[in-house]
Order: sequence, then C-alpha cells, then structure tokens
Amino acid sequence: MKELTEEILNFCEERGWGRNHDARSLAISVSLKASELLEHFQWLAPEEAIERDKQAIVDEAADVFIYLLQLANVLGIDLKEAAQQKMIKNALKYPAPVKTES
Repeated sequence: MKELTEEILNFCEERGWGRNHDARSLAISVSLKASELLEHFQWLAPEEAIERDKQAIVDEAADVFIYLLQLANVLGIDLKEAAQQKMIKNALKYPAPVKTES
C-alpha cells in the first residue's frame, strides 16, 4: 500500500492538488465518493445495478480507496494495522456464536 500511496501523492503533486488535501477536505471527499458509489444502487436490485454498470461501480470504489489512502497518509495512519486492530476489537465486541451439537 505504501507504493500505491506514493504513486497517488506524486500524481496529485504533479497537478498541484496537494494544497486542497488536508484531513478535513479528504474526509469530505471520502464521504462524497462513497455517496456516488451508493447512487449506482439507488432504486435497483444489487444484481441489476452491477449488471447495468459494474465498471462505474469499480471506479467509484477505487476513488473512495484513493481518498482514504490520502487521508490515512495525512493523519499518519497505517490502514493495515488499524484494520487488524479494529478486527480484534470487533471480535471482542461481537463474538462468534457458539456452535452446539444437535
């Protein structure tokens, strides 16, 4: 992910976009792009939405990921480590049901 983050940062720097990439602006962008992702599913069954324009859904998901990587970089977050720690918290908060033998 580090290489991808560097590629994204270089891309933005080459275009002079860095001045707008503070934590607040990036958090807003994550939310806006996630909303655009949801738009593809509005009023449609999931299968229909995917069949209609899967590539647009893929592109929006990638945009969310790109902005999230930029936000993590600005905040100094290791997303892989954060996700692993969050899964540990989730496992404690939501333990798997105990399977009983019938």
